[in-house]
Amino acid sequence: MSGPDDARASAYDATPFLPREDGGLDAYRRAAADCHGCPLYENATQTVFGRGDASARVVLVGEQPGDQEDRQGEPFVGPAGRLLDKALAEAGIDRGTAYVTNAVKHFKFTVPERGKRRIHKAPSLREVSACEPWLRAELELVGPEVVVALGATAAKALLGASFRVTKDRGSLILLPGTEEEQYVVATVHPSAILRADDREAAYAGLVSDLRVVARALDGHT
Repeated sequence: MSGPDDARASAYDATPFLPREDGGLDAYRRAAADCHGCPLYENATQTVFGRGDASARVVLVGEQPGDQEDRQGEPFVGPAGRLLDKALAEAGIDRGTAYVTNAVKHFKFTVPERGKRRIHKAPSLREVSACEPWLRAELELVGPEVVVALGATAAKALLGASFRVTKDRGSLILLPGTEEEQYVVATVHPSAILRADDREAAYAGLVSDLRVVARALDGHT
């Protein structure tokens, strides 16, 4: 009899690890803790599943957990998370009423030969695709009105590989494949702002995009 590990050997796919009974987000969070749908689980400390209001009107989707997120098991708790909190507050969105997650649930990193600090490495298309069942389940269970794609990886996971954040950021876009009307607003990832030459301008752009989300939630689309 084949099992989830056999499925992993032949393909990158989290589907065999999804819970078989309906237990809401908690059931999915428990099941995700044992996900071997791609090799990233081998080096990561733990699965970092989404957190927040289970009936949130807005879901924020990043790329993957960072170093602090991997250690603490919570999304967006490092420097990028603190910057995101600030931008959300400035845009008029209460993070406490949002749901926050990532397109990929395990931290992908490299360690330099001379050093102990784990360096973020972008997930591959196969790894993003493998983790998609978790993200789709979260969106279905939460049922938000607006999904915020933070960065290129999240945007492509939600809107397809051809989507370009630099071209269509800050626009309300209908989320493909949903029965009810749900929208996506793509913007930059907060970590990109921390690396930007002109942080002030990059941060202002993030706040501007998040204000589009705030207006949509207020019904002023």
